[in-house]
Amino acid sequence: QVQLVESGGGLVQAGGSLRLSCAASGITISAYTMAWFRQPPGKEREFVAAARWSGISTHYTDSVKGRFTISRDYANNTLYLQMNTLKPEDTANYYCAARLRGPSGTVSYDRTYDYWGQGTQVTVSS
Repeated sequence: QVQLVESGGGLVQAGGSLRLSCAASGITISAYTMAWFRQPPGKEREFVAAARWSGISTHYTDSVKGRFTISRDYANNTLYLQMNTLKPEDTANYYCAARLRGPSGTVSYDRTYDYWGQGTQVTVSS
């Protein structure tokens, strides 16, 4: 069966860094658009970053551009999110998601994703 398992969350000070991992099984991530979403306390789930199957197209929400980087390790079938210069506003539960290939214009829509991990908590203190 398909599983996406996130890890790497934790508590960090503002300005620090974390790297989140999403280990996939049951799917080969090279065939899917992969993405990270997050849900801050008391708020709706929001898009963070996505990487299309080709590996040459990435998209980031404006608030993380220049600070976060999405990447894939095809050999280990794992998705990553490198998060630098963390801010308290980045505090959220972070989710990995996968969908079959589609246009970049819809990568931010959570309803278009087929598979989801269970989340990893990131807390940034000021």
